[in-house]
Amino acid sequence: MREIVDGVFEVNIGFVHAHLVVTDDGVVLVDTGLPGRSGRVGAALRELRREIGDITAILVTHRHADHVGGLAALRRESGARVVAHERDAPSIDGTRPVPLTRLQRFISTVTGTAEVVPVDETLSADGAISVPGFSAVHTPGHTDGHVSYLLDRAGGVLFAGDAASGGRRGVQRSPKIMSDDPARAEESLRRLAALDFETVVFGHGTAVTAGAADRFRALIA
Repeated sequence: MREIVDGVFEVNIGFVHAHLVVTDDGVVLVDTGLPGRSGRVGAALRELRREIGDITAILVTHRHADHVGGLAALRRESGARVVAHERDAPSIDGTRPVPLTRLQRFISTVTGTAEVVPVDETLSADGAISVPGFSAVHTPGHTDGHVSYLLDRAGGVLFAGDAASGGRRGVQRSPKIMSDDPARAEESLRRLAALDFETVVFGHGTAVTAGAADRFRALIA
């Protein structure tokens, strides 16, 4: 675990990151990592002298198992509210089968599948959400209901999920082969590049802690 900016912590869970945000009211968790690895989140909280019950909300960027694999267990243990976009929520709560490509089906044999879990707040529009300090930006492409979250702290912290990833040049496109609609994913990058934020964290890859919005603008230029 490492602190990205004041009160925002990145937790490594295999090849994917979850993020803990310490607030005045408790802890907000953004994504949960792989199935069967929720103990990593608990261990990170203990380092912070916190506990699972301090999690008040879990913000989901999208429905893939490496991001929602620990969701059911952590919701049960914490009682936290689950927030996700309405277009991915049916795959998270089990009312619609999870659509997977052939590659994604193969990967699921290694990572495992996520347990279904109710979604307490479904997002349908951009803007402020029920969790103070956070706003949502619908960034479809990787999945239809992919959403990024912007935290009003330290000049703006973007939780990009898999709308982009961290690389040698700071920000890079997520692999097309893993996206439902690469053309929409590109449009979503342009939407993010139009925002103002100083820091970006990713589901995969290294965070950018200064001039992050400019890195998005350079990527799409």
